[in-house]
Amino acid sequence: MNLTIIGSGYVGLVTGACLADIGNDVFCLDVDARKIELLNQGVVPIHEPGLQEIIERNRRARRLTFSTDVEAAVAHGDVQFIAVGTPPDEDGSADLQYVLAAARNIGRHMKGFKVVVDKSTVPVGTAALVHDAIASELRKRGESHMFSVVSNPEFLKEGAAVEDFARPDRIVLGCNDDVPGERAREVMKRLYAPFNRNHERTLYMDVHSAEFTKYAANAMLATRISFMNELANLADRVGADIEAVRRGVGSDPRIGYDFLYAGCGYGGSCFPKDVKALMRTAEDFGEPLQILRAVESVNEAQKQVLAQKIVTRFGSDLAGRTFGVWGLAFKPNTDDMREAPSRTLIAELLARGASVKAYDPVATDEAKRVLALDLARAPEQQTRLSFVHDAMEAASGADAVVVATEWKVFKAPDFDALKSHLKMPIVFDGRNLYDPHALQELGIEYHAVGRASATQASRARAEVAATQALA
Repeated sequence: MNLTIIGSGYVGLVTGACLADIGNDVFCLDVDARKIELLNQGVVPIHEPGLQEIIERNRRARRLTFSTDVEAAVAHGDVQFIAVGTPPDEDGSADLQYVLAAARNIGRHMKGFKVVVDKSTVPVGTAALVHDAIASELRKRGESHMFSVVSNPEFLKEGAAVEDFARPDRIVLGCNDDVPGERAREVMKRLYAPFNRNHERTLYMDVHSAEFTKYAANAMLATRISFMNELANLADRVGADIEAVRRGVGSDPRIGYDFLYAGCGYGGSCFPKDVKALMRTAEDFGEPLQILRAVESVNEAQKQVLAQKIVTRFGSDLAGRTFGVWGLAFKPNTDDMREAPSRTLIAELLARGASVKAYDPVATDEAKRVLALDLARAPEQQTRLSFVHDAMEAASGADAVVVATEWKVFKAPDFDALKSHLKMPIVFDGRNLYDPHALQELGIEYHAVGRASATQASRARAEVAATQALA
């Protein structure tokens, strides 16, 4: 099939590359000429495992084209995927200006039947706005070409997006029940047939329900994270180990283990933005979502948890202290710094007078750009932030190491080497990567999230062992 992807950002690139990889002829459009130039040179502007190889393979096979030519893009695709950004507006609602601009361009240039697919995450009712925008442009031209707007939200996890697209757990399609809608449904059924060979993964529903499903899914996952983070903070107070609690709770098949890991808060391009947008939609319809309001509040507070633990240990004035920060991206296997908890941590440490040596296996360049903007009004603080080339360099001469992202490279470090690099053997773990008992036995002071009882038990065992040794 001939497909057009409007928007060559994260969702657009993954969608276009993966659809080309199963044999479709895909035209990727973007208004950013520099981005298109880089893509045509084989440079992928985002980090996503496996994506570079798929793009290069399909460029060579001439199944994947990158261009800024709007008219050519509309002419190419029988199916037009809108995969542009929907950033949060000042009131938290999704900004639809790029979605509607794409729709108007389709209406200006289409010359026959088109299936227009909303792939961007958009609030309920957006398909109708897209339809009206296209119809308005057709009327201006005196044309009446048939088309249908379909909602086909993405469910891609950053860091595993290629795998998620290739082996989806579900494909949500919202189609109208009129004649164009039925025709669009058959087109989309044919397009996604290769993903349904083992068993049917497509869930057909009305357009409003499909639009709602994406927000509901992300809101549910964000809720699980914030709930566990609140429990972790309480566990620290009452002397429980949140990891033991997680295993006990997750073993219930009605609950499961996914998204029950306590830590220093969620970030990225989806959860924060989508929670805000769904809350705004609810307010517009007079049905405020109290639980989601709490989810957002808990997450914002949780991003402060590591800095609070550091202040409790070292005092509020951190002048003269140095901290090595391991991990900058909001999650592993991506260079995405949007809403990353590391940004809150670093800003707080610098504001209290500390110096920071930061390391991330992938996100350093993006972190430099983003943190420069965060600290634009504090040039003196910028001088106390440096970026290094490996984890031990970040630890060298530091008062403590702080783990902010759970990259694999941080999961089993050489702790003896780490102790030799640090001024004091102290680790603040915002992702609960390590066994408190093992670190205690190595002589490392360990501060995690919701693991007070585990740390206390380690210290007690160490004291008993020391007493027995003296005896």
